[in-house]
Amino acid sequence: MLSLDDIRWSELQHAYGDASNIPNLLRRLASSPGPKRNHRDAPWFDLWSSLCHQGDVYSASYVAVPHIVKIAGEVKEPIDFSFFQMPAAIEIARLTGHGPDIPAAYADDYHRAIAQLVENVSLHRNEAWDQPMLLSAAAAQAVAKGHIDVAEALLNLDAHWIAKINSFEFD
Repeated sequence: MLSLDDIRWSELQHAYGDASNIPNLLRRLASSPGPKRNHRDAPWFDLWSSLCHQGDVYSASYVAVPHIVKIAGEVKEPIDFSFFQMPAAIEIARLTGHGPDIPAAYADDYHRAIAQLVENVSLHRNEAWDQPMLLSAAAAQAVAKGHIDVAEALLNLDAHWIAKINSFEFD
């Protein structure tokens, strides 16, 4: 896993250019992993905007995932649902052609982190989960097991779609 102090972050790209700012965002995330009040709260807003911008991902996205997964696995308190949602969204984007190939030097770390999502969901299973956490955790497990279409469907569910499915309204 690329150290947060490594100068090679500046060689990686995100939505706005070089990724030299990502290590500080990940440090902030590690110091404040709990659930956020809204989607604009830092550092998640900045991470989403940079690493999974409008469904596109970048070389820095793949290198950040192992750090995100590691933080979620080390935290012993409730975490934000983005710890599951973002790695799932990045893997979906990668496999549906919305990003570059994973840089070879970071591919093993990335794939191990995606597989680790199953364990991370288990580590947080006894916490109270709202619907976004439940859907994100399920999507993370689906991604880790290679069910990309199911993961994508889970991330696209909202109250409206759930109600339509439950009432068998398929227009």
